[in-house]
Amino acid sequence: MSVSHRVPDLGALELLLAVARHGSLGRAAREVGITQPAASSRIRSMERQLGVALVDRSPRGSRLTDAGALVTDWARRVVEAAEAFDAGAQALRDRRDSRLRVAASMTIAEYLLPGWLIALRAERPDTAVSLRAGNSTAVAASLLAGEADLGYVEGLTVPEGLDAVVVAHDRLVVVAAPSHRWARRRAPLTPAELAATPLVLREYGSGTRQVLDAALAEHGGLADPLLELASTTAVKAAAVTGAGPAVLSELAVTEELTSRRLVEVPVEGVQLHRALRAVWPTGPLPTGPARDLLSLARG
Repeated sequence: MSVSHRVPDLGALELLLAVARHGSLGRAAREVGITQPAASSRIRSMERQLGVALVDRSPRGSRLTDAGALVTDWARRVVEAAEAFDAGAQALRDRRDSRLRVAASMTIAEYLLPGWLIALRAERPDTAVSLRAGNSTAVAASLLAGEADLGYVEGLTVPEGLDAVVVAHDRLVVVAAPSHRWARRRAPLTPAELAATPLVLREYGSGTRQVLDAALAEHGGLADPLLELASTTAVKAAAVTGAGPAVLSELAVTEELTSRRLVEVPVEGVQLHRALRAVWPTGPLPTGPARDLLSLARG
């Protein structure tokens, strides 16, 4: 039989110490936050477990027996050890909660994460947050290497070795400068036209590129890119200057579409929607600040 079955639980030992301090079962019960009948029951249970009488009860109060005084000395050391254990665990939690390392793919890092981090700051003002932005492949690598506590990705699938939950949905749109011929089209683009046209694209490994590659795979695949750039901001800037059409997150081009610096080009017959996910190494849900940020992202 394990020692936990032979030794009274911590609450019973704390009650016994309170009886020793007050000489009264009633006052001891009030100190530990239980009723006097519950305290009497707990003392009797402890006496049965140990096989000795611990407390003599009389109208004048409650007095420890000789065995009770000895058990109380042992109980005090156990409780002190438990308090040290609790203090150490709290120190670990404080260290964990003092920082949060986040890795996020570019669209989420630029257009969604700032709002979530502002909300987290209001809840956890003492938590220092560091953000590493990169494509979805880089985010997965950071998490698996233990360099991030929580990640956000935009790809079609969950990277191997990670668990995930959907936190938002996004739509990719084809955009071009107002001077581009596509901006004056009356009919939507076909998937074949989009696939055959050199575009300004994100690099391989980005969630945007993964979605676009998958969507156009059955239509001949993407043509060689006109430009291949490593950030959403760079792709958008190239499209605004008229370098060529691009496919970007709707989140990233709202301002440019409103100001008419870019024009959305309709496309029919192709699926350009995607889920945005929070990810973490396979296993339990994140804890501490990472758990709070995950909750904020899920709304």
